[in-house]
Amino acid sequence: MFMRAFCRNSEMSAVLDIVRRKGLANCLRGMAQTIEADFLRWPEFDKSPRVASHSPDGVIELMPIADHAQYSFKYVNGHPKNTGMGLSTVMAFGVLADVATGAPQLLSELTFTTGLRTAATSAMAAKALARPDSRVMALIGNGAQSEFQAVAFQAMLGIDTLRIYDTDPSASAKLIANLTGTGLRVQLCGSTAEAVQGADIVTTVTADKNLATIITPDMLAPGVHFNAVGGDCPGKTELDPKVLRQASVFVEYTPQTRIEGDIQRLPKDFPVTELWTVLAGTHPGRRSAREITVFDSVGFALEDFSALRFMQAAAAELQVGQSLDLIPQQADPKNLIGLLGTPACQKRFTDRFAVGSVRQGGRPVASLR
Repeated sequence: MFMRAFCRNSEMSAVLDIVRRKGLANCLRGMAQTIEADFLRWPEFDKSPRVASHSPDGVIELMPIADHAQYSFKYVNGHPKNTGMGLSTVMAFGVLADVATGAPQLLSELTFTTGLRTAATSAMAAKALARPDSRVMALIGNGAQSEFQAVAFQAMLGIDTLRIYDTDPSASAKLIANLTGTGLRVQLCGSTAEAVQGADIVTTVTADKNLATIITPDMLAPGVHFNAVGGDCPGKTELDPKVLRQASVFVEYTPQTRIEGDIQRLPKDFPVTELWTVLAGTHPGRRSAREITVFDSVGFALEDFSALRFMQAAAAELQVGQSLDLIPQQADPKNLIGLLGTPACQKRFTDRFAVGSVRQGGRPVASLR
């Protein structure tokens, strides 16, 4: 059985080819539309929090989800120290499969694609929660996710000015260089407090695996929207709990966010609203121009499901990727050993491993013929 694949170096170039040919902004918009369409089908999905294996240096996670037709999972890590060893903080791949047969349909890298889907989700949420006249965004944390956030908010919300800050000046220099020619005005700031001044939207995408406090109550201003992305696993936060208490908080999947999001430091009964209910029109989003809103984003499996669907459709449209012989093709599905080849080959196998009887203490105890 063959499946479409783009995950090795040659296939990684297929994902990049899709983005180059369609355009980064168009991919972000298209992926956001796919994610929103799937969020509107929220009750149709079999959902669960991600399965995580934590260590002092990071986390490795499996993120599964399915609807009636397709199943997907993402394997992803989060190791903030990796950049010091020449590795990405986040590395991921994913599979899309047919529910009716279990047959895999798509195997794809999800490191670059996660950058796309995270920013697309942030901008999709901000369209529902931020003030429509928002034009200035503070960007706290200028690492691998920052450019995607900047372009997504420019393309989908009309953000024209960025006020940026990172504890690593080289990260900010990288961001400024990569955004040259985009039309965005980029203002380099000396602190988080300076960066948030005058911002309509504040995006936090920091990577430190600590109970950090990046945003404090003295930084609040009426009407601001916080796009809190970096607090995404137990023990890793960005917003002071007092900030959350003064805001309306929106989440992806409540059971997961209570474990991994900024609200992990608040009581389990702290009120939150799931984003899908706002998109579906069953719960209000922003209720006034002065309301402070927070999207406590941790990344949910449905977004990866949508990203894989988007890439599957784009690969078919642009004829990229390649078939991968991952599952055996069998004339007789009951004869798996027949894949070894000729009967003589099978005989050598059985001669080597056949057991007529199992002996214990010199006495036969079971026949396996």
